[in-house]
Amino acid sequence: MSDGLVATSSITINAPQDRVWQVITDPEAVREFMFGTNLVTDWTVGGPIAWRGEWEGKPYEDKGTVLAFEPPRRLVHTHFSPLSGAPDTPENYHTLTWTVEEEARSTRLTLAQDNNPDPTAVEHAQGMWDSLVADVKKIAERG
Repeated sequence: MSDGLVATSSITINAPQDRVWQVITDPEAVREFMFGTNLVTDWTVGGPIAWRGEWEGKPYEDKGTVLAFEPPRRLVHTHFSPLSGAPDTPENYHTLTWTVEEEARSTRLTLAQDNNPDPTAVEHAQGMWDSLVADVKKIAERG
């Protein structure tokens, strides 16, 4: 595993912590900020999480396991995408850690993805997550 190669994206959101938490865990909002996917989970720690969608006209299902669910502060889950072309084996899963921190008049959202194989993969993931957390910000701030 490449645990030391972590892609991290953070953003300050002008909305309460509870609102940001709601956005990152609500299937309708997730569809909006996560490439049109349908989120399927019951948020049980140890239970499955899946994102179903279509990419370039082909259906896919990304999957993982919920590792921590601590409203409204922290969400941790694994993630594997068959679109990566890698085999569905444990060493090809990432762990995504969402941290939602209340600040004086805003909320800080940080998304970290571990197990990136090389610096190029870190850069690619960070660019994707930077865009995603910016979309979370837009959704949360519009109320």
